[in-house]
Amino acid sequence: MVDPPFNIVLVEPEIPPNTGSIARLCGATNTILHLVHPLGFSTSDKHLRRAGLDYWPHVDIRYWHDFESFLEATDENRLFFFTTKVDTPYYKAEFKPGDYLVFGKETKGLPPDIIKNYQEGCLTLPMPNDHIRSLNLAMTAGIVLYEAIRQQSGA
Repeated sequence: MVDPPFNIVLVEPEIPPNTGSIARLCGATNTILHLVHPLGFSTSDKHLRRAGLDYWPHVDIRYWHDFESFLEATDENRLFFFTTKVDTPYYKAEFKPGDYLVFGKETKGLPPDIIKNYQEGCLTLPMPNDHIRSLNLAMTAGIVLYEAIRQQSGA
């Protein structure tokens, strides 16, 4: 696996099963999961635990009081933000170990000020079907993370 690990950052996630599925993804790939408050649920939520199953104790999870606290502790040059509000596809990025893959809340995505301040680091998953606005957060995180891992394997 990649060393240092990749990082998935969930900014104010709202739906426990999505976060549980992403936690399981992180555990399977040795990826660090960052949860930025406020969370729309308790981390003891049974739906969150069910989605993460018995993998939850094996996931490196880091909690942040707010997005500003996260930014203060992070190399801003290695941040990639995912949004439906831009046209640059995720596969155009050159991911490196240690990168942070940042996702917004399920109902609203990333706050507009983050997209504005980090425009160059914003990416999207192209949606060829105009009738579908976006994919589930956990599915999107998995697609992007495995692209980053694939790039490191030289495939």
